Formats: sequence, structure tokens, C-alpha cells
Amino acid sequence: MGYEAAISKSWAELENLTGEKSHTVRFLDDEYNIDLEKKSILSISNNVPPKYHITILLLHYLSRRLKGLPQPTGEWISFKQLDGGQFYYSVFRKRVLEPIIKKYGNNPQGLISELTKRFKGKEVKEADASVVFEVFDGIPIFVKLWRGDEEFGPEANLLFDRSISQIFCTEDAVITAEVVASTI
Repeated sequence: MGYEAAISKSWAELENLTGEKSHTVRFLDDEYNIDLEKKSILSISNNVPPKYHITILLLHYLSRRLKGLPQPTGEWISFKQLDGGQFYYSVFRKRVLEPIIKKYGNNPQGLISELTKRFKGKEVKEADASVVFEVFDGIPIFVKLWRGDEEFGPEANLLFDRSISQIFCTEDAVITAEVVASTI
């Protein structure tokens, strides 16, 4: 399904879920105004519409939020544990984990600093650097980073709360993780 078709389908679903015409959704360090009447989304901070893939995430998230978000379970799962994740792990690694490793592999404290300040994350005493933060309200992500040594290079992992599979399809979870990796 192309972006336009996915976006049209999402707008139609939202019209059936609520009579309210305006909603606000926080995604990472920005908030977006979603106007159902005008079928428009604008960043509140810079008054610019998001890119198509972010538009789809925002609409899918709002739809799920209106239906009722599940509570986070506190149980962390890897991408491989998502439906189909095992088959697409190499793509996930390339698009999500490798950029994190490249940027912070030699600077784990930089990862902690970025995620705790910019995204109000909470440092967790695991690996060499670990932070839990919410990408959307009610959707936490756990990023872990290990320093390399003489034998092995640095390594990273991005974990999802088990509730993610009740909120997003695997593709939406991947896109969310990709945006996180490209943003931090």
C-alpha cells in the first residue's frame, strides 16, 4: 500500500472513531496538531507538516489511542520477537542499530546525555549506557549500548515494551525505531 492510500485509510478510520475535530500528539521531542476536519497535521513547534512516514505513524497512533492504549507491560522484547521480525532483522540492524553504534559506539555517555535531556529519558544501569524513554505517550523504548574492546566492536540494541504489538504493526514499529535512530 502506498503512502497516499495508507494515509486516506487512516483518516477514514479516525472519522469513525471520534467526533472531536482536533487532537494533539507528542512524538519524540515535538507535538503535532491533527485536524480531522481539514485532514491536516502540523508540527506545533515549526508549523510544518510531517513527512509521509511520520504522518502515517501519527495517524495510526492517534487511532489506537482513541480506541484505548494498552498499559506498558515493563517486559522488553527485541525486534526479532515482533511478528516477522526474525526475517527482517538484518534490515532493522542496518537502519536502526548501526547508526546508533556509529554515532555513540565510542561515546556511550553521549547517548545517555542526548536521550535524558532531549527526550526526558531515564538512565538504566545496564550495559555501558542504557536509557528508557517514550517515543509517543505510553510507548516506551529501551536503548542499550556496549563499548567495544580489543576483541569486539561496540554493540547496541533497541527494545520495545511487549505492548507495542497491540499498538503498532511491525512495519510501524520499524519506522518508529528508524526515526529514533536518525534523530538521536
